[in-house]
Amino acid sequence: MSWIVEFYNSKIMDAIDSWPLRMRAKFLWITEIIERFGPNEIGMPHIKSLGKGLFEIRVKSDEGIARAMFCIKHKQVVIVLNEFIKKTQKTPLKEMELALRRMKEVKGND
Repeated sequence: MSWIVEFYNSKIMDAIDSWPLRMRAKFLWITEIIERFGPNEIGMPHIKSLGKGLFEIRVKSDEGIARAMFCIKHKQVVIVLNEFIKKTQKTPLKEMELALRRMKEVKGND
C-alpha cells in the first residue's frame, strides 16, 4: 500500500511552488519517494526526525536550503505542516513552534 502526502493548507503548497526550480524539484522527488516507500524507509539526508512525532524534509540544492516539516496523521498519511527557506544554520524557533501547534491540531482530529 502506498503513502499519501497532503498539505496542511494550500498556502504551504503555493509557497513550495514558489521555491527556486531545483529546490522544488528535489522536494517533489523526496515526496514521491515518501509516497512509494514511506518516510521511515528514507532517513537522512532527506528526512530527519525532530522528535515528538515531527519530521522534516531536507532540501538542499545550489539555490539554497529549504525545509518542510511534517507529521504522520494516521496509517499512511503524511501531512506537510509548514515550509521555509533556511537563512541561518539553526531551524528558527517560530517555525518549530508553528509545526508543533499544527501537528497537535491535525492529530487531535483523528
